[in-house]
Amino acid sequence: MVTTTYTNVRANLTRYLDQVTDNRELVVIQRRGHEDVIMISADELNSLLETAHLLRSPQNAERLLAALERARAHSELPQSVESLKSELGLADEPT
Repeated sequence: MVTTTYTNVRANLTRYLDQVTDNRELVVIQRRGHEDVIMISADELNSLLETAHLLRSPQNAERLLAALERARAHSELPQSVESLKSELGLADEPT
């Protein structure tokens, strides 16, 4: 995270915008007499908002975090798409 002043951002706006979008860097902009603000790329913000939405439901958060733990532990073998479809009753019917 980079911290700078409003005056510095104004003088070097393109450089800071590139830093935010190219490097996914957060830029904290300090403003004299006002609350600080953070510059963040639109993609990063959308990702954070989507994650917050998915974790808003305690049941969904628990399910997602359990899946993440299983993935990190490599405790289950990967499944094919066909296997998952079959398990969920979505297998293609023969023509």
